[in-house]
Amino acid sequence: MFEQTFKNIDDVLWKEAGCTTELDYTEQTSWLLFLKYLDDLEQERALEAELVGKSYEFIIDEAHRWSSWAAPKKADGTVDHDNALIGDDLIDYVNRQLFPYLQGFKQRATSPDTIEYKIGEIFGEIKNRFQSGYSLRDALEYVDELRFRSQQEKHELSHLYEAKIKNMGNAGRNGGEYYTPRPLIRAMIQVVKPKIGDRIYDGACGSAGFLCESYDYLRRGFDFAQPSGKLTTKELEILQKHTFTGKEKKSLAYVIAIMNMILHGIDAPNIIHTNTLTENLSDIQDKNRFDVILANPPFGGKERKEVQQNFPIKTGETAFLFLQHFIKMLRVGGRAGVVIKNTFLSNSDNASRALRQELLSSCNLHTILDCPSGTFIGAGVKTVVLFFEKRPLSEAEEGFPFDFAQGTGMPLFSQGNPLTEGMATQKIWYYQLDPGRSLGKTNALNDDDLREFVELQATFAESEHFDFAQCKNAWLVDIADVDRETFDLSVKNPNKAEESTLREPQEILDEIAALDAESAEILAGIGGML
Repeated sequence: MFEQTFKNIDDVLWKEAGCTTELDYTEQTSWLLFLKYLDDLEQERALEAELVGKSYEFIIDEAHRWSSWAAPKKADGTVDHDNALIGDDLIDYVNRQLFPYLQGFKQRATSPDTIEYKIGEIFGEIKNRFQSGYSLRDALEYVDELRFRSQQEKHELSHLYEAKIKNMGNAGRNGGEYYTPRPLIRAMIQVVKPKIGDRIYDGACGSAGFLCESYDYLRRGFDFAQPSGKLTTKELEILQKHTFTGKEKKSLAYVIAIMNMILHGIDAPNIIHTNTLTENLSDIQDKNRFDVILANPPFGGKERKEVQQNFPIKTGETAFLFLQHFIKMLRVGGRAGVVIKNTFLSNSDNASRALRQELLSSCNLHTILDCPSGTFIGAGVKTVVLFFEKRPLSEAEEGFPFDFAQGTGMPLFSQGNPLTEGMATQKIWYYQLDPGRSLGKTNALNDDDLREFVELQATFAESEHFDFAQCKNAWLVDIADVDRETFDLSVKNPNKAEESTLREPQEILDEIAALDAESAEILAGIGGML
């Protein structure tokens, strides 16, 4: 219904000089969609109030409503081009009047939880990149064709918007920071099994893929294949207002996350624009903790010294700081699924060893999923997914037991005790995902690739008598067999012989060409001798 409209909007953005990348396309589409959504929402609320004889107080004043400046209409419902701003007048209005007005909502809002605050936050972080008022007028008229009134309309728009986010992720490294393959997210959710009433958290939410997919999972009655579940009014209210929390540092990702959650059905998303890592772990109280954490924190980044001071284990690696944050933010009995680069399992530096020790001792690290190369388009590293549950800590154990990086304290297991003593983790189930093909832009990970993992993980989780003969990609590691000095958790599949890495086709072709050239040179030399 709306697919052609999205294509038309993309065509306009492609021709616009101020928009040069997929990131720009998504950003500009997002603020236009947000204002159109807000107008539809307010019109719907006003109609509902009128039907019961009440008045409705609009959030946006009349002069700045969509119907006044973006799409003024004639009596017959067509666009009133005589009164519609266009060209330089439109650009001047948007930059000098509309955006400053919307930015002011942040100061006028009563609390950060309100839609007014979100409006101010969004328009304080992005800017209008349209330079041509004629291009903007075309885009406005296309966006005006979209409708957010019914669940079916929102469902279609959410799919189209997800496709746009995916394209942005495929466009380059920066866009890829915001996109985690949805089949992987869905598999992680099915392992962690959130339920109605759980508080779900992603402290590095990007485009809010984990939160959106979790909402779909719960809304459909814990089955992605179901069109929708039969939830009570109370359960729906819990999902809307008391379930999801996300935090995001980057402005564009923050805007995209809010728009993505709105399109999936969350009217006022609880996405907080902040640098999660600036929070001091010692300040986190039980009321701040969550039942479920699902995340793919950025890796490869570096944090400043003052940020590292918030963490017991000092390291500049962003992903390792996030993992400490997630362990601390998980309530006792809570479940987590966290994507991290696979070198975390084997790095020999003090911080990595200390963090692995802390994870094994404070949480039950029950499953490690080893993802193949190409799972994340454009990422040059391999990743694993850690699945763990928080165990109760005694008062003596509260906090991190040892800081290798600082060289202070005593290692928790250096007392001559068995390695399993005091450990939350006893056995780790590994699964090495092998889709049987090379993954890439045109051959991405899909739900079928992960079906066996999800099914076997559930079997393993429910029984100690898992039949490993049925799957050569799965194996079990007893924590007593883990080296107590290194805490090395490397993926070493005992069911597979060492395999030589297959070369890329282009590398083989280049070698053939080099050999042909060498042969031709030798033949020419022989011919000269004759």
